[in-house]
Amino acid sequence: MFTLRYDTPAEWTQIVIADMDTFLIDHAAAEKKASGMAISMLSHYPDRTKLVKAMIDLSIEEMTHFREVVKIMTERGLQLGSDTKDPYVNEFRKVMRKGSDLYFLDRLLTAGIIEARGCERFGLVGEALPAGKLQDFYRAIAKSEAKHNRLFVDLAAEYFPQSDIEQRMDELLNIEAEIIKALPLRAALH
Repeated sequence: MFTLRYDTPAEWTQIVIADMDTFLIDHAAAEKKASGMAISMLSHYPDRTKLVKAMIDLSIEEMTHFREVVKIMTERGLQLGSDTKDPYVNEFRKVMRKGSDLYFLDRLLTAGIIEARGCERFGLVGEALPAGKLQDFYRAIAKSEAKHNRLFVDLAAEYFPQSDIEQRMDELLNIEAEIIKALPLRAALH
């Protein structure tokens, strides 16, 4: 597997805990976008049978997470926000290569890295929250995200040589570290 090359600073967690409502709204948007990304992947690669099955399952799981976050938001008197661009994801998109196979590999690997970052950050939130329902929720979400980053790397291994995966993953992990370091800390997943 792989390891992220930049740890989220403790200050990020403090910002999130201090503004949990804003974080929940952003989290809901991220889950909705993740479900949409899975649908987009299976739509763009209908001939990749293993990918199609995996993306169907992932889209349902992410939409279930979305529903759970919206339920928590409703209990807190919050509403969904307008869709906004995720600066982290947008920066990642800028480095994706052209060409169908190159783009496909980059799409899989960046998705895995994005899921790994989500796993790390949901885990930090889960550990920082006081014991209770919200802490349990974020601990469970972190475990789910851990499976997702493995899913995308495993899918890449179905379609590409391991040497290509390792080389590009090495490059993308360095790029991701620089992207995440450069972004301002805010009550958002990325």
